[in-house]
Amino acid sequence: MLFSEQIFDTFVGDDDPPYESLPADIPNVSLDVIVQKARALYPGQIITNVSPDDDEPAVLVSMAPSWQALKDDENHPDRHSGHWIKFDARTAKVLKQSRPANTPKEPRTWTGVILGTCTRLHMNLFAGLPGALFMGAMGAVFVVSLTSGTVLYGRFMKRLPFGSVRRDRAARLTWLDLHNLLGVATLVWATVVGFTGLVNELQTPLFGLWRVTDVRQILRPYASLPVPSQDHLSSVQAAFDTAAKAAPGNEVTGLSFPGASFGSPVHYVLWTRGATPLRARLFTPVLVDARTGELTGAYPMPWYLRFLEISRPLHFGDYGGIPLKILWALLDVVVIGVLVSGLVLWAGKRRIATDARLRALGYDLDDADNVPALAEGAR
Repeated sequence: MLFSEQIFDTFVGDDDPPYESLPADIPNVSLDVIVQKARALYPGQIITNVSPDDDEPAVLVSMAPSWQALKDDENHPDRHSGHWIKFDARTAKVLKQSRPANTPKEPRTWTGVILGTCTRLHMNLFAGLPGALFMGAMGAVFVVSLTSGTVLYGRFMKRLPFGSVRRDRAARLTWLDLHNLLGVATLVWATVVGFTGLVNELQTPLFGLWRVTDVRQILRPYASLPVPSQDHLSSVQAAFDTAAKAAPGNEVTGLSFPGASFGSPVHYVLWTRGATPLRARLFTPVLVDARTGELTGAYPMPWYLRFLEISRPLHFGDYGGIPLKILWALLDVVVIGVLVSGLVLWAGKRRIATDARLRALGYDLDDADNVPALAEGAR
């Protein structure tokens, strides 16, 4: 999961046609031009979202026959009425389109299968919200175990210099010392990743809480209004410009049209985010009246969602480029080694205790003829 982008770029790549060679300083066309071209390609359909690409000079326009058709898709997942068009942001030329509805899907690549499986296992064990909550509970247990391990290690190290590895004693003691040393060396990182993982698993209930409290309160005055025809809406480009001014220091990442299930019947909902790597996951939604083009307001997310969003880069280690990803991967390997060695040491301790008990009962552990008796004694 850490290197999913690099794996995809290496083994799959992007099948988009190459971009035209244009001067670097050429400005992008107005988003209104792109919106009009999308409508001309599919007259009678609605536009649901307009999303500029983060890394390329491209704009993705999502469309559907109607909002009702999208609601039907939610009840019948085998239907795919929504589709998208990818435009060159500089020339408004179509680069690529999604496959038409009701056509066979392209077979998934092996990289897509592996990455998708890893992601769902990591997030919810293929069990939806119950699986996510279970994984969150495991994250809490992991943090508690780190805390208790730290307390025990502190008491243990009172008798030895910090970081000691007793190589002149039994192999099990050497292994135990290495286990403790690597565990305490990665303690802070493991605690941060474990705790932020716990927080991330709460995203569904936390966003649900936000929608039924703050969002419902903001949209209540407009909830009963009809959705206006898209032929009579204000400028999309002007809405982007208004949102950029309403959230200074943020970049606008996308716009949803009036009528979306999570939005307002009469507003463009524009999502803005911080421009720095650490702030890139801190979103501030902006409402612009789609009938008049006037700003309704910018609404920073509540503290618990901001805490959730800032925990994501700390958990995934994806805000510092390849060097940080490599460091995260190395620390992952070390912590996996500590977990495995802890299990082996725990199993060995139980075996040692059993052997001591059998010797106390008078069994000769070196005599192979005593195997049945040993088994009975163990029981």
